[in-house]
Amino acid sequence: MNKRAIFLTSLISFMVGALSLYAIIRFYPDSLMKTITETKEIKEVSITDNGIADSVDKIIDSVVVVKTFSKGQKYATGTGFVYKKENGNAYILTNNHVIERGDEIEVEFTNGTQETVDVLGHDVYSDIAVLSLDASSIEHLATIGSSENIRVGDTVFTVGAPLNAETYAGTVTRGVISGKNRLVPVSLTNSTKQDIVMSVIQTDAAINSGNSGGPLVNTNGEVIGITSLKLAASGVEGMGFAIPIETAIKHATTLEKGQTIEYPYLGISMNNVQEAIYYHYEQLKNIDLKNGVYVESVADNTPAKKAGIEVGDIITEVDGKEVNNLAYLRYLLFNHNVGEQMTVKVYRNGEYKNYTILLDQKVT
Repeated sequence: MNKRAIFLTSLISFMVGALSLYAIIRFYPDSLMKTITETKEIKEVSITDNGIADSVDKIIDSVVVVKTFSKGQKYATGTGFVYKKENGNAYILTNNHVIERGDEIEVEFTNGTQETVDVLGHDVYSDIAVLSLDASSIEHLATIGSSENIRVGDTVFTVGAPLNAETYAGTVTRGVISGKNRLVPVSLTNSTKQDIVMSVIQTDAAINSGNSGGPLVNTNGEVIGITSLKLAASGVEGMGFAIPIETAIKHATTLEKGQTIEYPYLGISMNNVQEAIYYHYEQLKNIDLKNGVYVESVADNTPAKKAGIEVGDIITEVDGKEVNNLAYLRYLLFNHNVGEQMTVKVYRNGEYKNYTILLDQKVT
């Protein structure tokens, strides 16, 4: 046998052996190696999407178009929903900014019926208003749910009357919970100045002008929030916000009775420190503070005066939390009840001082 034949025979033998070994390892691994048991934890996720039509049916007939008139002229529309019937009256929740400048409020139901309603109460800081009418013709109530256990990614939807209420009443938009407990600065006037911070639910469900006051609803058809505002700016899309239903109902309980919501007050006039520099340049020109609230004046016999707060103080913290500006100070203040204590840190003459303020209600 020549060398070439020997080489080919050896090569074929090697390949046959290699293939045989691979086959044994591939199909009979236990014959060559110790069995290794590996446990993996796999989270099973079931995704079903059959639409939300049943949930919409559950809520839609409790939703109303809110029309606001001033001196006989309609100047604004929004949305509301019937959330309660009691003692012959039906109660509707909406936003304060929908009805605040009106002298007559009318609501329209999904069946086309229109009713003039009474404004039992409204509050600018919570942006909540409660309307009432005779309950004899009211058949549908919204089911109130809870926002406490919602999760980011949960499906939600809104029902409202965006833009032209006559054309688009009953519009449903769908999205998800995009964020919880968002602290969003809000202007209470048409100016760009931030007046207060609101703790809200963020959603990407479309919210347009006219949706204000309508329900934010979970897939069970339960109201978990009241749509209130959206971010409208270049490059911003799908950022709407709703007041948690627990906050709304808490304030509504007071407004239903025609009572005013009590907020604690300090008894001072204030300005954001960066704005105050323009008016008090000589005093503040060497102060390296970007955040804080400058105390412009302190009224006599007020909580701030009694605690020792002085004109020229710069409030930098409340209860250990940084005060960015006037809006955040109001937010932290309104988290307290009348009669509670609040600790503030102020910057005065190059030093930081702490004061405890016993909060009271403003007497008018």
